[in-house]
Amino acid sequence: MWEGLGLQVFLMCLGAVLCSAVAASAPLEHSHRHRLSLHRHRERTGKEGQVLHRSKRGWVWNQFFVIEEYTGPDPVLVGRLHSDVDAGDGNCKYILSGEGAGTIFVIDDKTGNIHATKTLDREEQAQYTLTAQAVDRATNKPLEPPSEFIVKVQDINDNPPEFLHGPYYARVPEMSNVGTSVMQVTATDADDPTYGNSARLVYSILQGQPYFSVEPQTGIIRTALPNMDREARQEYDVVIQAKDMGGHMGGLSGTTEVKITLTDVNDNPPKFPQSVYAMSVSEDKVSGEEVGRLKAKDPDLGENGLVSYRFIEGDGMTVFEITTDTDTREGVIKLRKPVDFETKRAYTLRVEASNTHLDPRFIAWGPYKDTATVKVMVEDADEPPAFMATSYSFEVEENAPDGTVVGRVHAKDTDVANNPVRYMIPRYTDVEQFFSVGPEDGIIKTTRPLDRETLPWHNISVSATEIGGHHQDTKVRVNIKVKDVNDNAPEFATQNEILVCENVSPGKLIETVSAVDKDEMVHRQYFHFSIAPEAVNNQNFSLKDNRDSTASIYVTRRGFSRMTQDVYFLPIEINDNGIPPMSSTNTLTIRVCSCDSKDTILSCNVEPYILPAGLSTGALIAILACIVILLAIVVLFVALRRQKKEPLIVFEEEDIRENIITYDDEGGGEEDTEAFDIATLQNPDGANGFLPRKDIKPELQYPMRPGGRPVANSRRIKNCCLISMKK
Repeated sequence: MWEGLGLQVFLMCLGAVLCSAVAASAPLEHSHRHRLSLHRHRERTGKEGQVLHRSKRGWVWNQFFVIEEYTGPDPVLVGRLHSDVDAGDGNCKYILSGEGAGTIFVIDDKTGNIHATKTLDREEQAQYTLTAQAVDRATNKPLEPPSEFIVKVQDINDNPPEFLHGPYYARVPEMSNVGTSVMQVTATDADDPTYGNSARLVYSILQGQPYFSVEPQTGIIRTALPNMDREARQEYDVVIQAKDMGGHMGGLSGTTEVKITLTDVNDNPPKFPQSVYAMSVSEDKVSGEEVGRLKAKDPDLGENGLVSYRFIEGDGMTVFEITTDTDTREGVIKLRKPVDFETKRAYTLRVEASNTHLDPRFIAWGPYKDTATVKVMVEDADEPPAFMATSYSFEVEENAPDGTVVGRVHAKDTDVANNPVRYMIPRYTDVEQFFSVGPEDGIIKTTRPLDRETLPWHNISVSATEIGGHHQDTKVRVNIKVKDVNDNAPEFATQNEILVCENVSPGKLIETVSAVDKDEMVHRQYFHFSIAPEAVNNQNFSLKDNRDSTASIYVTRRGFSRMTQDVYFLPIEINDNGIPPMSSTNTLTIRVCSCDSKDTILSCNVEPYILPAGLSTGALIAILACIVILLAIVVLFVALRRQKKEPLIVFEEEDIRENIITYDDEGGGEEDTEAFDIATLQNPDGANGFLPRKDIKPELQYPMRPGGRPVANSRRIKNCCLISMKK
């Protein structure tokens, strides 16, 4: 820290007169004060002769100034440093360190003058922090403590305003009031806003008048004309300028483009291009077919231009209908029901077109609708014959003879020519040809007797073809019902057997039977049941007619025996009481079953009564199976024993005697095998070429004599050979 005369600072700011004057007249105070070890005092004598002592004041300084973008031939003198310890003998050396020291800023180590060697740009770096110190030139020891100061780069107007986000796009509704805000544009200036007017911007409009204006200070764009119509002009190209120096001469400027689009509002009603429309429709068109189209034009867009159509008056409002095609915005007139040239040849309709979405701000500009007249002419067409009814229904009794009249259909040509008509039945509607139709009179007849039980309804079609013209035909549906005749006798509803216990009590109800009839049952008609005459006197069963088309069967005797009779047949006569009455005899099968004490049926099959009581069928089958298995085992065992003990039989004409020779010699192992032919010993006759027959058993067999019991683990072998010898 340098204080008082210890450090004098001379500021030289080129181009800034005020700063130079301030620097030359008075040094800046440093933010911190340091006192020198050696103080100098000046004495002044007052008016009264007093000697006044003025202490050396410590000067405070902390910043220099240098103008940016200086392009002179010589380095810029920023300032000068001087210390009281510098006696001018060259022993004091000034040192500079910090940002840009040695590259941008250099110091004369003898005089303390600081120069800027490079052109500075405030927009790149606005200030530099440096440190200065005085040291002994010989020893480099500090003579003063180091002191920090700032060199500020003084701004000049060297940057024009810029619109960073341009070009801009904005939308504003058409017909907006004057002064309606469109959008705000903002420019930026890189110059110092705190120094002078270099960054003070003013906005103006270069292109887009008189439709739009811009606020000079804020850059807000507003509408300047009333009733701007989108249908007349939709887009505007506006150019906005931003100028610094408060807009004065010599300031820099920048521009941007703003594309402003007018959005649509519903400010136009629909309008028909013509007041009268002429259309035509042929009388052979069917319901739903299109007659014609008309369109009311609306220059508005989107939902603002949607139009709906309706009939408001006319003599064809029930014959025609109108809808809106959402794709083309046309009114589509269609047939609601067919028209007839011979009945009415022209219709007049009044059509109204109106907007579906209204803007409350512009309702006073209405009405938003328009009307037009539509005249529809009906054209004559060669139509097929028309039946007097849409369908026909007839009835005919079953079993009626062929040729019976069923009914008549009638059609006529509706055209002016009124040509005759020919009738026929299409084969595919009456495959088996049950009916025929008169080609000229349309009378339908049967071709054979009909059976209601086989087919109760016949649905056929009759076609009528115009004779002459284009031979057009039309068809009509004919439904023929076959009326029932009582030609079927009733019969049992089910054919199941009735099961009754052997120990049944007399008077017990064993079954309730019912009947069915293929014929139709009339109201209050029921079946009558009775036992057939040939079985009226039976002593086993009785019948009671319940008079509700059912009958109850009762037992009239005490107990039955299956050993005596296990099945009974009861003939029952059923009468349907129809006209004419029909009856049939049906046989009811009653089977006697074995039951327990609670009348639970145990068995109804025929069984051998000699078996012990209490054995069921399953138990009997198991017993029989065991017996069969035991017999099979015995037979197999006997067969095996007989095969093992069958003796050798020799057939000779001479008497044959068999001797059994037993010897108790120890076998010689392999030596015995080599000494004796075992096969010969076993069959000596075979050695002579004689083979015994084994299909004949010998009449006498001698049992083998029992030999001695062999000793355990004995190595002796007992060999017994049966040798047949001749006497």
